[in-house]
Amino acid sequence: MKKSLLIFLPLTALFFFTNCAHKVTRIDPSEQIDLSGRWNNTDSRLTAEEMTKTILAERWLTDYMGTKNGQRPTVIVGMVNNKSHEHIEAETFIKDIENAFVSTGRVRLVQGGKKREELRAEKADQQTNASSSTMKKFGLEQGADFILQGSINSIVDSQKRKKVVYYQINLELTNIETNEVVYVGEKKIAKYVKN
Repeated sequence: MKKSLLIFLPLTALFFFTNCAHKVTRIDPSEQIDLSGRWNNTDSRLTAEEMTKTILAERWLTDYMGTKNGQRPTVIVGMVNNKSHEHIEAETFIKDIENAFVSTGRVRLVQGGKKREELRAEKADQQTNASSSTMKKFGLEQGADFILQGSINSIVDSQKRKKVVYYQINLELTNIETNEVVYVGEKKIAKYVKN
């Protein structure tokens, strides 16, 4: 009995570990793979690119540049709240929007939130620790003209082993000085998932 147990345990362990091994294959990050039907990097990137393109095609941009002798507006990306049924890291979506803005060159983008606080802390540190010739001064930041804010919402409709996941992304661009909303846009994504 002991001899067969000594043989059985190592074989069982070997079988267990070989069947639990994972195979990992690197893929192109822009490749569209949807395994679960949940929000993913493709949804984030494509939504950001499409909505940014739409924002920049609207009348507010030409109106602003017309009144400012062709000067590009300065935009800050504010909060994008996740109100969906799943955990979505809104920061990756915000970064995709910022990347799309910067790559077009049609607006100026300034830091907001925690990154702006970190920049201000660095400036404060420089006041006592940097030479006067290299120290960056307070009060010279580029003020934003517009703020982009939004939300990600979802609805799930399911029956037995089938479900439809519906996402709606809403963005609003507001003139900071006047509080005038100059752009309201939405993107809808629907995914049919069969288990």
